[in-house]
Amino acid sequence: MDRAKAIKRAEELVGKMTLEEAASQLRYDSPAIDRLGVPEYNWWNETLHGVARAGTATSFPQAIGLGATFDQELLGEVGVVCANEGRAKYNEYKANGDRDIYKGLTFWSPNVNLFRDPRWGRGQETYGEDPVLISKLAIPFIEGLQGDGEYMKTAACAKHFVVHSGPEAVRHQFNATCNDKDLNETYLPAFEACVKEANVESVMGAYNRTNGEPCCGHSYLQDIIRDKWGFEGHIVSDCWAIRDFHEHHKVTNTSEESAALALKKGCDLNCGCTYISLMSAYKQGLVSEQDIRTAAIRLFTTRYILGMFDETEFDGLNYLDVETKENLDVARRASEESIVLLKNDGILPLDKNEKQVIAVIGPNADDRACLVGNYYGTSSEYITALEGIRNASSDNTRILYSEGCNINTPKPDVLSREYHRLAEAKAVIKRSDLVVLVIGLNETLEGEEGDEGNMYRSGDKPDLKFPKTQQKLIDLVIAEGKPFITVVMAGSAMDLSALNDKSSAILQAWYPGARGGQAIGDILFGKVNPSGKLPVTFYKDTNDLPDFEDYSMKGRTYRYIETEPLYPFGYGLTYGKMDITSVANTGDKANGITVKAEIANTGDVKTSEVVQVYMKAEDPNEVKNTRLVAFTRITLEAGANGSVELTIPAERFKVVNEKGEKVDPEGPVTVYVGLGQPDSLTETLTGKKALTFTV
Repeated sequence: MDRAKAIKRAEELVGKMTLEEAASQLRYDSPAIDRLGVPEYNWWNETLHGVARAGTATSFPQAIGLGATFDQELLGEVGVVCANEGRAKYNEYKANGDRDIYKGLTFWSPNVNLFRDPRWGRGQETYGEDPVLISKLAIPFIEGLQGDGEYMKTAACAKHFVVHSGPEAVRHQFNATCNDKDLNETYLPAFEACVKEANVESVMGAYNRTNGEPCCGHSYLQDIIRDKWGFEGHIVSDCWAIRDFHEHHKVTNTSEESAALALKKGCDLNCGCTYISLMSAYKQGLVSEQDIRTAAIRLFTTRYILGMFDETEFDGLNYLDVETKENLDVARRASEESIVLLKNDGILPLDKNEKQVIAVIGPNADDRACLVGNYYGTSSEYITALEGIRNASSDNTRILYSEGCNINTPKPDVLSREYHRLAEAKAVIKRSDLVVLVIGLNETLEGEEGDEGNMYRSGDKPDLKFPKTQQKLIDLVIAEGKPFITVVMAGSAMDLSALNDKSSAILQAWYPGARGGQAIGDILFGKVNPSGKLPVTFYKDTNDLPDFEDYSMKGRTYRYIETEPLYPFGYGLTYGKMDITSVANTGDKANGITVKAEIANTGDVKTSEVVQVYMKAEDPNEVKNTRLVAFTRITLEAGANGSVELTIPAERFKVVNEKGEKVDPEGPVTVYVGLGQPDSLTETLTGKKALTFTV
């Protein structure tokens, strides 16, 4: 529905409400207004990587895995699947009288925060550490969710605004300090892209303060989101974040003052209970009637645009549209494209026709929890790594299995079981020809602190080391001397230094989705050629990182790192051999440039690669290293040639000065076109060097 028409209908409806009725609609659990034909509505729903917490749904890799695909087209398809299944569930639940939490059309996804530090437990919910990568993946995902029909299919939400990426333990009282350059160069761009390019319907504020102001009552909500960017949707608080104003941030003294601060700064919808105090705040003169009605009009505008009071083209969607073959095919492709091959000494792919005994060992080998990360739905089928390896192998292969150890250090009364597990692992290794070691984390070890919907005791990691139980298992596998392949299932970078030295191959599988174990098996046996790229830097150690609470970008991410990483951003191996043979460009800095790259597959297998374009301006305001400005995927059959065209908008040539202003660079700009970063480590690891030109 046209927004102007929706606004008019919203104004008419809200105008018929009493002020108390209008105020009641600013809560996430909005009650019914029977006399006006307004049903109750719960705004809280999630679809980070598939519709979450609402029963059966197609399960995709966790968001960080989707980031590793570097596949904009795929993210659009994922958004469409999530929207169709979300609409189907809404229709079915509504028909059966269920309008409770997680049943609505307003999805609080995607998370477009920048993953600045690998210790952050919620980093798994993001698309990575680069603002262009995040933006270019979030835009098609949002467009897929919202659709382009007469009515909006579902409403997306860009969260958490802004300068938010841990620490989880103190998020309710923490003040993130950020200079103007970092704010505009690093933390704002993805949100700006969501608003100005994807027309996202909603923005969610963060828990913390930024530069002294609580994010859900920040001057940025009006000054930047609405005034500067022209945002027309609604703004929602994170859950119970407004209560933090008086309980933890201490910027207000009462719930009435907190509600008034948030509402007057532009937060329309409260996930939590503080807006229950709005009428009391009104009676105290802290908010006006217009403040309340303006927010209510914005919220009902969204509901009208979604067609909640009309017949829509989506009314026929039902449970037969959930987990369809087509939807599962998109999920399968996402799992396959998300997995990153970090190392391969030639052991991969395995030959399924060779008679061999393979030991599959580790706490994540046959575990469902490590498939899904957090904010997940229920799958009708789960395929673990062990099952995927079995499915991908043949009768020539004997699979031996041992859990090997508990995923984390167990309680003292079960310590004896750990010795039994290690003994079994040792026996299995001795009877095998090679080992597949499947280790990592799950949502009990990294995630969102204090969220009962995920795992309450999860949160940030103190360091990048594997739990001690797993370190013992790693030591055992190394000591036994058999060739081994490591599969890591985790939502972020781990310390892989020892494994990089000793393991014959390493796969970073993230949390690959409910059936993601099949992708692992298919990649190990060569049915699928790996093509994922790292969306984050893999550091050698936390000693290479600044303090976790330091939000300055100095020393962080590939753009500002000052040491050599273990594996660089944008890196990932394949079983094939693709090369960029030539690069041509047209245009100029003032109007944007089009880059055309010719590519040849000189290998003997079908291969997908990600063409990556980086930039470095000769200007004191430029980032320390280089920065990603464009990327695209290409797939070629063995022996085939192809080409890609990438557009670098004029805006990308600008640099950000200390005042946060985007300015034209003083000197020339070097553009690098390659299959990874233009750094010496990438060149050493891949044997490929970027082609360059200067503008």
